[in-house]
Amino acid sequence: MDELLGFLRPGTRPDVQGQAVGHVLGLTGSAEGRALLAARPAFLEALLLLTGDCRGAMAQDSYLALINLSADPATHGALGPALPVLLHRLLDPGYGLADQACTLLANLSRAEGTCRRLVQAMQAEGPGLGLAQVMEAFCTEGYNKRAALHYLGPLLSNLTQLPEARQFLLDRSRCMVQRLLPYTQYEGSAIRRGGVIGTLRNCCFEYKYHEWLLGDEVDLLPFLLLPLAGPEEFPEEEMERLALDLQYLPQDKQREKDPDIRKMLLEAILLLAATKAGRQRLREKGTYLVLRELHQWETEPDVLAACEKLIQVLIGDEPEAGMENLLEVKIPRDVEERLQHLDREEEEERSEGCGAQLGSQGLSR
Repeated sequence: MDELLGFLRPGTRPDVQGQAVGHVLGLTGSAEGRALLAARPAFLEALLLLTGDCRGAMAQDSYLALINLSADPATHGALGPALPVLLHRLLDPGYGLADQACTLLANLSRAEGTCRRLVQAMQAEGPGLGLAQVMEAFCTEGYNKRAALHYLGPLLSNLTQLPEARQFLLDRSRCMVQRLLPYTQYEGSAIRRGGVIGTLRNCCFEYKYHEWLLGDEVDLLPFLLLPLAGPEEFPEEEMERLALDLQYLPQDKQREKDPDIRKMLLEAILLLAATKAGRQRLREKGTYLVLRELHQWETEPDVLAACEKLIQVLIGDEPEAGMENLLEVKIPRDVEERLQHLDREEEEERSEGCGAQLGSQGLSR
């Protein structure tokens, strides 16, 4: 490993250096190789240095190796100092490897600690300036002619796990959330679409903004329900309860294909149902009608469970006085432990019923 590291250092012949980077990239394809490299921060530092190499192939392979390594949170400490540089590269409209920088930042920002460091790097650019630039890059078609920047979606979703990022996007004077809404139907990339829906879901944790999000100024609900709706026809009296965008949908209307995205949509709506006013709004807008048809169509166990939970909240009795806000209700520890135990038992029964399935987050490529 020491010998291999030596070949990555500046001053090495380009052909030898290229072969060494290729060998390191190969090591990142296995868990053992990633563990071997993650334990040696000098390799991460050398690869970061090589991402600035003027030879495209060398820089690209270095990025790919770092992307694979960044799936392991153990590497984030060594990669943390590079966050400001990666951010500047991402936001440079002429940078040819912006997609790779974006994917690396998306991986790094999944961990809360690194995410916080990235937000701090953004704030160093000026009050909210960094996040404003990220939003501008996301919402501007062709921002970088050489990069699609689809991983800006997951990056935004990761950033909004922090309250300060959510507060920035929910600032009524900036109209940020409204700019994201059309991307809930974005067909060009499931990665970008899922990132936006994850961002909106995270913003829904801020229940003080629910009335605004559900009101006419934002009107979030139809954008969350439309991907879950199919081509079903409703009786006239039911149709009139739905938002205009959900009425008389064409026969070729398809639901969101990605089950993870469908689940996030349901989770966002469930968060909006946390307050009494939110639940009332959801009922008035015919949310149950869309969920009823989705429940009959859905086959994925996790999505079906999320749908059933939301339906139960909408059709169940209202909580007693003082417990109307479900996000503020404090559950006793023993009750919470029993509920978690029941959830685990239910998950095990579900797994036995549908056969063993290996779940994998996969590595970003």
